[in-house]
Amino acid sequence: MRAILIILFLSIALYSHSILAALSIQYWQTSSGTSVYFVESRELPILDVNVSFAAGSAMDTPKKSGQAGLTRRLLSLGAGGLNEDQITKAIADVGAQFSGHFDRDRASLSLRTLSSEQESKQALDIFSKIIQYPEFPEDVLERERARIIAGIKEANTKPAYIANKALMKMLYGNHPYGLSGTGEIDTLNTMQRDDLIMFYQSHYTASNAVIAIMGDLSRIEAAAIAESLTENLPAGTVENTLPAVQLPSAEIQKIDHPASQSHILLAYPGLKRHDPDYFPLLVGNHILGGGGFVSRLMDEIRQKRGLAYSVHSYFMPMEQQGPFQIGLQTKKEQADEALQITQATLSKFVTNGPTTDELIAAKQNIIGGFPLRLDSNLKIISYMAMIGFYKLPLTYLDDYIKAVEAVTVAQIKDAFTRRINPEGMVTVMVGVAEQD
Repeated sequence: MRAILIILFLSIALYSHSILAALSIQYWQTSSGTSVYFVESRELPILDVNVSFAAGSAMDTPKKSGQAGLTRRLLSLGAGGLNEDQITKAIADVGAQFSGHFDRDRASLSLRTLSSEQESKQALDIFSKIIQYPEFPEDVLERERARIIAGIKEANTKPAYIANKALMKMLYGNHPYGLSGTGEIDTLNTMQRDDLIMFYQSHYTASNAVIAIMGDLSRIEAAAIAESLTENLPAGTVENTLPAVQLPSAEIQKIDHPASQSHILLAYPGLKRHDPDYFPLLVGNHILGGGGFVSRLMDEIRQKRGLAYSVHSYFMPMEQQGPFQIGLQTKKEQADEALQITQATLSKFVTNGPTTDELIAAKQNIIGGFPLRLDSNLKIISYMAMIGFYKLPLTYLDDYIKAVEAVTVAQIKDAFTRRINPEGMVTVMVGVAEQD
């Protein structure tokens, strides 16, 4: 059986390498210092552009929590002399699509358009206005502020939101990663238009931007687009260095909630994006709780005991140490038992590591699923944006498979032993059984 698995694993690895061979990421900088990543792809008459800034919620302060998210939200709601309706209509008229992304590290904007001259010119013109000439209209600010606050009030009734917010505060304390991405009601109520303008001018600069371009165009055309999107960005630089994450004090917080189930989350500081332990921890976590029904946690919690329908674990690598997190939902009366089994399973894995058979199966699953992560231009440009933002090697996608292939049982055990302390985890339980 093991021989069959090895042959299948090698076959999948060869197929994955052939998929990646067609990708060639080119890199340069614009005249204003913006990094550009480009892949020429002529199969479809489509152009995708992503512009990312180090302007995520970690750039907020406690007194200005929500400033980064509100700034990002208003960029496309009035810019370059156009109101939001005019922007929406101009994008729709040429069949283009506009989207964005926002997290603790990054704020990004994306455009997908036909590559034909008439359509792409209009779409890129609007996109350029959004990025370089946002207006932050007062009436739109008031409306969006009210929407966000209403959303926060509703979310504050949801056990999953309550648990995650409490967990991040326990895990990160006063570190910027502990701030809520949406902000707080009190800080949002005092946010002024000038606050958004100041944040934009400080963080949406050419030197703080990364552009990813993919599609039916040449490098010369891509370079012209990159220049047009950055030539009028605010001047100046801002210090975006985040402080190191400190290890938290182990703590269990139980929060009452009328929900029928208990939401349980455990966390510990995990990975930086450049972490040398990235691949041993990635593969090891697939075995522990990231591999779905074949994971250790799923076997112990669901298959053997029926304590939860699903249980998962994951690493979220960021500029500084993102969370290593385990989560599950279970009946309130069996929440303590489920937590104890989860803790015991994690401790055993950290102490003993995986088996050879588990490692072979995990590699097979990770490498076998990797081509599906690159089966569209949208997925590829998402990786390109990540590679550029975190300054990863241009060969990252090809190196990924090789690195997974090279992971050993000993490396996984060593990495988990050094990096994850089961007794140091912070834990939140929202929805607890009443005590007799």
